[in-house]
Amino acid sequence: MNLLYANDRRGEYPQSWYAATATPHERFPALKGDHKADVCVIGGGYTGLSAALHLAKGGRKVILIDAQRVGFGASGRNGGQLGSGQRVEQDSLERMVGQDHAARLWQMGEDAKALVKSLIAEHGIDCHLKPGVAWTASDKGDLNHLHAYAAHLEKRYGYDQIEVLDHAALQGVCPSPDYVGGILDMGAAHLHPLNFALGLARAAAAAGVRIFETSPAHHVEDGTPCTVRTDAGRIEAEHVILACNGYLGGLNRKVAARVMPINNFVAATEPLGDRTRDVLPRDVAVADSRFVVNYFRLSHDGRLLFGGGESYGYKFPADIAAKVREPMSKIFPQLRDVRIDYAWGGTLGITMKRLPFVARVGRNTLSASGYSGHGLGTATHAGALMAKAVMGDSDGFDTMAAIPNTPFPGGPAMRTPLLVLAMSWYSLRDRLGI
Repeated sequence: MNLLYANDRRGEYPQSWYAATATPHERFPALKGDHKADVCVIGGGYTGLSAALHLAKGGRKVILIDAQRVGFGASGRNGGQLGSGQRVEQDSLERMVGQDHAARLWQMGEDAKALVKSLIAEHGIDCHLKPGVAWTASDKGDLNHLHAYAAHLEKRYGYDQIEVLDHAALQGVCPSPDYVGGILDMGAAHLHPLNFALGLARAAAAAGVRIFETSPAHHVEDGTPCTVRTDAGRIEAEHVILACNGYLGGLNRKVAARVMPINNFVAATEPLGDRTRDVLPRDVAVADSRFVVNYFRLSHDGRLLFGGGESYGYKFPADIAAKVREPMSKIFPQLRDVRIDYAWGGTLGITMKRLPFVARVGRNTLSASGYSGHGLGTATHAGALMAKAVMGDSDGFDTMAAIPNTPFPGGPAMRTPLLVLAMSWYSLRDRLGI
């Protein structure tokens, strides 16, 4: 079964709150016939759109193709959180790659946030950007870790934008009976993710990028030039950028062995009105410290956007709203009977170490994916780094490519059952509080 069409209609966005409130935009045409470009970008999410935009600004002739619509995948369905650093915390990164490399990765995380904010300002993207992401703890051990982590970031990296929250202080941010405290990162932010993607697409098109939708790539041949074949066309290009994340399919075996698609789910409640102060008195995003993370924030029209639950098969559950309501009711029992107006799923890419897989996968083919739920800033930045690498400056790309990234055991055939076993164990630990 093809993930591109397993849960969605061809050429249509999901019935999400994001799609319902997106800035109006016209479709891009499908690719037909033979074309030539300096670079062919495959994938119209944050990675691909950022790469295409930065390449076009650098004077390259770029064609971007997407099997569905720009912003169709995780880029248009995610929780909208622009977090600091990498998906893995800095103290773990220091043990994994050493202090010097970890410091470079921290700075790249800061650069990623700055890039997103600058693109929004430069191109006038209306995506309701607001500051603040809180991390919450459900037990004393998690709370001690978060407070120590905030102190570590300030001491070692000079990062002083985190508020340390005890139980009473957290109640002023997120009055959930499930949380005992946390930290609030005011250098992080949250936004409307689909509007950000669509804004990047408009900026890329204005810069000269030729964008084609409903044009799935069936075959990529690395060479001089590279050749990309679609349903009704063919592209010759000096370079190819793979920006497909969880929707890569069989386009490249090296990437497929290291990046696994999983599904995640989000629901939007009815507008809460005055009840928002009983859920999020401060308009910040929240993510908790569970291994299977719950994440949530308010929409600009006063709904709670709550993400929770994962699955590892092709198909989404029949009742996504019920799947999300279960963790939402645990965090906010006062919303147990609130109406859910929208519920949707999305497919993202994860890696074994929860760090992105960035690599040259051919002489003239680059790839970045596997953001593991930390993609808003990292993916946008990775696209810019690949654009720089194509244009001759590979320093940042090489730093990301040096992150250790091992294949899933047993390759694509075994990665799903092994991950299901692991995630089931961690889910059990979350439920039991161990």
